[in-house]
Amino acid sequence: MTDDPGPVIATTRGATGIIELARPDKFNCLSGAAFTAIDAARAGFEQDRAVRSILIRAQGKHFCTGADLDEVTRTIADPAALDHFLAHGMEVLQGLESSPLPVVVAVQGLCLAGGIELMLAADVAFAAQSAQFGDQHAQFGLIPGWGGSQRLTRVMGLRPALDLMFSAQWLGAEAAHAAGLVNHVVPDDALHARALDYCDTLATRSRTGLARMKRLAREGLDLSLTQAMRLERDAAVQHLRGPDVAEGLAAFRARRTPDFRE
Repeated sequence: MTDDPGPVIATTRGATGIIELARPDKFNCLSGAAFTAIDAARAGFEQDRAVRSILIRAQGKHFCTGADLDEVTRTIADPAALDHFLAHGMEVLQGLESSPLPVVVAVQGLCLAGGIELMLAADVAFAAQSAQFGDQHAQFGLIPGWGGSQRLTRVMGLRPALDLMFSAQWLGAEAAHAAGLVNHVVPDDALHARALDYCDTLATRSRTGLARMKRLAREGLDLSLTQAMRLERDAAVQHLRGPDVAEGLAAFRARRTPDFRE
């Protein structure tokens, strides 16, 4: 018998599905088992109609310092095993990115390398004031393998992203906010509460509406503006005829809070 809960703990709080990294003694480094657990939790929350958002957070002092280097070392001599390890991580992060549920992340302490790659797959990021962010790959002759080189450039812009990757410098929370890496900087002792409050707000929104907003914003990035505008127009024609819009407009007219069922 063991009391080890595994690398990730999945729970719910109200309408929020919580994915908690649970290897604080290993700085919540990401292993294949951790990715499998993250993916299973995400899929389970998507199937639960009572869940309106996902919050990713971590136990201990630090959010995540990157990949499990013991596992990387074991697989690096076998190209097929290494490719599987990297592909698995990429697929799990793409699952979060394409989830119909909003994904919120709360970061404390260090968020480095693979930790940033995990954070970048979320939609909204909260950072504790003392949090620090960095991409350490270049410092040790490595390169990103879970989408960091691609998502960083999309979030920060080409030159700032290359600077962060080349230099391996650490950014404080305020600098990360200025660079567009995080949305909200909050006091250390309020991090998880503020992130949960935000998720509680999302619970009052239309689940279908948020899912469509997220899909439009993310899919539109890979289209021309003309194509993206047509994508939005087609979605709006469908969405505006739905029950949540009818409820929202009725609530607006009655000056009450909407009661969204979808």
